[in-house]
Amino acid sequence: MSFETLLKTYHWDFKSADIRVHKINEQLHVLFGVGGNIAVSIGEDGVLIVDDQFPQMVPKIKTSVNSLGGKNINFVLNTHWHFDHAEGNISLGPEGAWLVSQSNSRKMMQLDRLIDFGNGSYKQEAYPSSAWPDITFDESVQFHLNDERIEVKHFGPAHTAGDAVVIFRKANVIHMGDVFGSSSYPIIDTENGGSLDGIINFCSAALKVINNETIVIPGHGAITNYKALADYVVMLSTIRDRMLKLIKNGATLDQIYSANITKDWDQVRRNPDGFINRAYISLIH
Repeated sequence: MSFETLLKTYHWDFKSADIRVHKINEQLHVLFGVGGNIAVSIGEDGVLIVDDQFPQMVPKIKTSVNSLGGKNINFVLNTHWHFDHAEGNISLGPEGAWLVSQSNSRKMMQLDRLIDFGNGSYKQEAYPSSAWPDITFDESVQFHLNDERIEVKHFGPAHTAGDAVVIFRKANVIHMGDVFGSSSYPIIDTENGGSLDGIINFCSAALKVINNETIVIPGHGAITNYKALADYVVMLSTIRDRMLKLIKNGATLDQIYSANITKDWDQVRRNPDGFINRAYISLIH
C-alpha cells in the first residue's frame, strides 16, 4: 500500500492531530499523537524521549515538550525501527539528538524493508544515514538521567528482530513498544524477524523484571498495568495453542479463520484477520 493509503487505513491526519499529554509524575509524561505512544523524561539533565512518531509530528512533539518545561530533545530511544515509532529520527537526528536502538533495528533502518501486516503490506524505504541510531546495544543498556535509572532491554526477536523495552525504575514504568498493545492484536512482522512465539517469550521476560505495581505504556492504546500485560500473554498463548492444534490436524489458513479461535477477545481487540495470518505464517515456518 502507498503511504497515503497507510494514513487512511489508520485514520491518521498530521494537520488536524493534536498531542495529548498524560502526566505520570513531575518528570515523566506520555504523549499521544499520530503513531506510537511517546514517553518523555524531562529534568535537569535534559530531555529523553522513547519513540518519535513521524517527521510531520515532530514540531508538535517539541511544542509539547517545551510546554512541560523541556528544551531541546537530547536522546531518542527507539523501541524498534517501524515508521510510526522511529521516522521522527529523520528530523531529530540532524538537529543533534542522540539516537539509540537495539542493534538489529539500526540494521533494518539502512535498507528498504517490506512490512507485511497480514491483510496488506507497506514498503518502508531506508532511512537517511542522519536518522540511523548513534548508539546501539545487543541485550541491554542503562541511562542515568533526571534522577532516574532508565533500563533499555532486548529479550530476543518478537514484533521484529530488534525490539526494546524501556524501564524507568524510580517511577516504576515500562514502555513496551509494539510488542504489546492494550486494545489491539499485535502486528507480527514475520518478514523482519517477528513471530508469535517471540512476542509471548518477550512479554513473559518483561514481566519477570517488573512488578505488580508497574505502570505499562503500550506501543498503541491506553496506559495500563501489570495484570493487563500478564493477561495479554495468556491470551496469545491460548490462541497459539488453539492454532497449533488446528495446524497439527491439517487445517488450512482459511479453516483457521473460520474456527474463530480469537472470539473471546475480538470485542476489545477488533478484527483479528491480519494477526491470525501472520501468527499462522510464523508457526508453520
